[in-house]
Amino acid sequence: MEATVSTTKKQSNFVPMAIVATLFFILGFATWLNGSLMPYLKQILDLTPLQASLILFSFYIAVTFTAVPSAIIIKKVGYKNGMALGMAVMMLAGFLYVPAAKTQVFALFLFAQLVMGIGQTLLQTAVNPYVVRIGPEESAAARVSVMGILNKSAGVLAPMVFTALILSNFTGLVGKDLSQEEIDQMANSLIFPYIGMALFIGVLALAVKFSPLPELIDDDTQAHEKGQVKAALARPNLALGVLALFVYVAVEVIAGDTIGTFALALGVEKYSVMTSYTMVCMVVGYALGIVLIPRVLSQQTALTSSAILGSVLTLAIVFGDAQSAMIANALLVPFGGVALPDPLLLIAVLGFANAIVWPAVWPLALSGLGKLTSVGSGLLIMGIAGGAFGPLFWGLASGSDGGAQGQQSAYLVMLPCYLFILFYAIKGHKMTSWK
Repeated sequence: MEATVSTTKKQSNFVPMAIVATLFFILGFATWLNGSLMPYLKQILDLTPLQASLILFSFYIAVTFTAVPSAIIIKKVGYKNGMALGMAVMMLAGFLYVPAAKTQVFALFLFAQLVMGIGQTLLQTAVNPYVVRIGPEESAAARVSVMGILNKSAGVLAPMVFTALILSNFTGLVGKDLSQEEIDQMANSLIFPYIGMALFIGVLALAVKFSPLPELIDDDTQAHEKGQVKAALARPNLALGVLALFVYVAVEVIAGDTIGTFALALGVEKYSVMTSYTMVCMVVGYALGIVLIPRVLSQQTALTSSAILGSVLTLAIVFGDAQSAMIANALLVPFGGVALPDPLLLIAVLGFANAIVWPAVWPLALSGLGKLTSVGSGLLIMGIAGGAFGPLFWGLASGSDGGAQGQQSAYLVMLPCYLFILFYAIKGHKMTSWK
């Protein structure tokens, strides 16, 4: 579906771009906040790794069943109203955490996560076209890169804010059985920060609603011809590309959002900030990708390198010594950092390996699709559902006792994911026929 700005009047794009940039930051902040929320709820609700993984599952599964309805809603109400509506749903989700925290009912937290995921899906569906259409076509790639960095940078900040506002008042509680009074205090500490976030998102929704953000008009209003999805999936490079993005998002979310839960099991006091380590590595990888691709590295070479590095790191994490802090002693402690276990830091480095997979798979998967490109793009977006299932498989593989050893071994579920990405980089994207 092609979209263009509805006005032909020449005007500065600064204000619209600033609004869109803010929305991408909000999306990143709300998404990567899960990395802190997951171990926090695991501690106060005494969850198993599998139960904790449902916190991520309920958030990411929203993409699977609300992507198409979101597109229909936006077609009816417009892109700008779609953004405001998406944020209104996110605001509602923020308020839902209040009764969840008060009652400490796990199902209410899962429902709040689901509503947050629905709001995010609607907002993403509305805001992404603006990045391409709000300015000159020849500079669209640069705008996409900037928005990506903003999104991941929010992932660095979100765990720090969570730790400062919620966890800073609770020390010495890791690794001990909590009293009901301590559980109540920790649960109640979620209330005001989430109310604040909900109110901020609500104000931002009103600001977008009445902002000078130009409306987009769909140039191609004709429905897709019957059988276009089937025709698109008949192209192996696209079908395998959808699977590659599915397993990629699975490992991305495992690396970003389970690291805090594993840190909690290892007895790390500030476990809620660990997602920031992964996101810092991801931002570095993203920036290097912008500089090196395609000037120095081809998309295929970059994807191959990422898959190999991810596979090696996975094996190092699973078979590494959780009692060793050799990496931290060499790289962090001399600069005032914490002596974190080696496997924990290796999980963070996965962020570097994962950073350029998404932008590398897209052009390879869409190559040669022609008029099927828009259908192919929609199918690729569905790969985000991998974020729901990756942590779920990790939780299942962790065992029922929730111990650190079981969680460490469970990271082996990432190996087949990276091996499939490697297959796609070497052969899958070149396939033109299933025969």
